[in-house]
Amino acid sequence: MIWYPEKWRRRWILGRKPIRESVWQPAVDQLPFLHGLTQDEFRQLREWTTIFLHDKKINGVQGLVVTEAMRVMIAVQACLLILKLDPEYYDDWVEVIVYPGKFILDHAYTDEAGIVHTRRMVASGESWQAGPVILSWEDVVHVHHESGYNVVIHEFAHKLDMLNGSANGYPPLHSDMDPRIWAAVFSRAYEIFCRQVERGEVTIMDPYAAEDPAEFFAVSSEVFFTRPYRVKQYFPEMYQQLARYYRQDPAARQECETDS
Repeated sequence: MIWYPEKWRRRWILGRKPIRESVWQPAVDQLPFLHGLTQDEFRQLREWTTIFLHDKKINGVQGLVVTEAMRVMIAVQACLLILKLDPEYYDDWVEVIVYPGKFILDHAYTDEAGIVHTRRMVASGESWQAGPVILSWEDVVHVHHESGYNVVIHEFAHKLDMLNGSANGYPPLHSDMDPRIWAAVFSRAYEIFCRQVERGEVTIMDPYAAEDPAEFFAVSSEVFFTRPYRVKQYFPEMYQQLARYYRQDPAARQECETDS
């Protein structure tokens, strides 16, 4: 439930901090997976994007100057995930950090013998629990990738997943969803997908999804929004669970857009 002070705050933001049409429309036009939204959904998405931009700092590093258009491009994709939810899902952190391109991460992990190791890796995105989202701008603009790759959706799916603690592919479910069904459906889909990757088969989404259940949920969310018919065709039960969680049916709206 959103209390009155928060409703008043949001009305104030929407009245005082509007997104200019000359910035909003070009951003929307670049994102083909938005084109089936209804007028009411576009209105809601614009409101959530406006609130997001007011509440979050989006800062460039390594000399990258983040323009208003770039901020909107990031924010509108982040808010697509919560279109039928609420901005409060992103309440526990405040910053998006944007690199010009891919960046280096040093990850520490402990092996079975208790020895701590550090692994250096090249990344296009990263989400920290209760901390920032980190993005590569070079990857943000690749919104037409045939595989359904979308770094913004991926990292913000991790943020939703982390609302239960560390990312594990099990975000907090709505009261009308059965956790046992979610666990069974995703476990079965993950097992099938990992076998496909191990056999070197062509898969409906990036093989990186086989890394662990958290990455499987994040990559599945990318394809759910950008190439939804793939998920619906090959993993229909998982599609149904994602549709119930996000409270959206992107396959249906993309079909409507194609028919029109």
